[in-house]
Amino acid sequence: MNREWIKARQTRYGAYLATYVIIIFAVLAAVNWLANRHNKSFDTTANKRFSLSDQTNKVVSGLKNDVTINYFDQPSNFTRGRDLLDRYKSLSTQLHVNYIDPEKKPDIARAAGVRSYGSIILDNGVKKEEAKSLTEEEITGALIRVLKNGVRNVCFLTGSGEHPLDETGRGGYSVFKDALEKNNYKTRAISILEKPEIPKDCSVIVVAGPDKDYFDAPINAIKTYLDAGGKALFLLDPPIQRGEIPNAGTPNLVKFIASYGITPEDDLILDVSGIGPDPTAPVVQKYESQPITNGFRYATLFPLSRSLAVKTDTGVQKLFSTSEDSYATTSLKPPITLDRAKARKGPFVIAAADKLTSGGGRFVVVGSSDWAGNSLLGAPVGNRDLLLNMMNWLTADEDLISIRPKDPEDRRLNLNSRQMRLVFLSSVVFLPLIVIGSGLMVWFKRR
Repeated sequence: MNREWIKARQTRYGAYLATYVIIIFAVLAAVNWLANRHNKSFDTTANKRFSLSDQTNKVVSGLKNDVTINYFDQPSNFTRGRDLLDRYKSLSTQLHVNYIDPEKKPDIARAAGVRSYGSIILDNGVKKEEAKSLTEEEITGALIRVLKNGVRNVCFLTGSGEHPLDETGRGGYSVFKDALEKNNYKTRAISILEKPEIPKDCSVIVVAGPDKDYFDAPINAIKTYLDAGGKALFLLDPPIQRGEIPNAGTPNLVKFIASYGITPEDDLILDVSGIGPDPTAPVVQKYESQPITNGFRYATLFPLSRSLAVKTDTGVQKLFSTSEDSYATTSLKPPITLDRAKARKGPFVIAAADKLTSGGGRFVVVGSSDWAGNSLLGAPVGNRDLLLNMMNWLTADEDLISIRPKDPEDRRLNLNSRQMRLVFLSSVVFLPLIVIGSGLMVWFKRR
């Protein structure tokens, strides 16, 4: 009787144990499945170094069809690729990542046109694009190029003293050009003085701070282009006098833009809030509700800006304005001084945008051109993102308007000679002496 009872109890306990083991394995399997399907991580670094940008999140989360990222490298380097690419993969089930060793699978590498280790090819089944490096900016740019069909040409007008497109100096636009080309645009300079006509393949034209006025023929060409559905970005500087030569400005171009409800004033904005590097470079921190600026949260800098008079009843939308601690002076002969009794008090509109009711044309006007130059697009301010947002809105690519990938923040600690000596003495001399002294005190007390 006792044997049967013991046997029954052992059988029951064995069943319990088997059930518990099955339940534990089932829970572990479920947890692993959920972790694989819904990978979550938290970035607590000060500059969000390990987080993907808003634009990357928007583009990847919005995928409608499958896209594959093929990373070709030696297996020892796959971990480096996973640090970034698995973050992309976790954003959407439509995005797949393959890690391929070209030596073990030479046929796949050959078909993809891979010539070196570290190649990254994005493929949506119809189109392939290569990311030039293992960075978020390159991979997201390649993903955008894979998703977008057709060519978007940005044509920069030349011949009237505009900013040179290929110039690498402070006043050049080479950084602007590079940023556009990384975001699936093609760029070129065109002259409408020789032939007053905008080419039909220009998706957007850019008038980049001319210091000479436009004749009637070029202005009529721009008007014809806009009325037919063209897109334009006008960057107009205040007519500041240089030396003893009076600056007549660009009255013909200003009059043309004013016909659409935006009038660039002949003044210079001075911001006395003390936020910017100097009063002639207003800092913008608040933005209007418009697709270009919705959700934009970075400060932007606009050196040598003029104010815009905007007729909002015509459908024109303000984009952003200066602070209340700003003034507009019409005394434009250097040295420029502020007479608050004569100057107008801010805030002042610096940028505005409009959609034309007929033809579908769009344009943006900004009362400054230096803000898009090389010196500021490479600076730690939001100018580059804001400029690309304008271009995306002009080409009706509102789905791409967001905050773009940034280079990792340089967080090196720079010490002078005095600080280095202090660090040396405190860590190499004083701390060891404190430890030795504490040990001697304990030894004397225990004697």
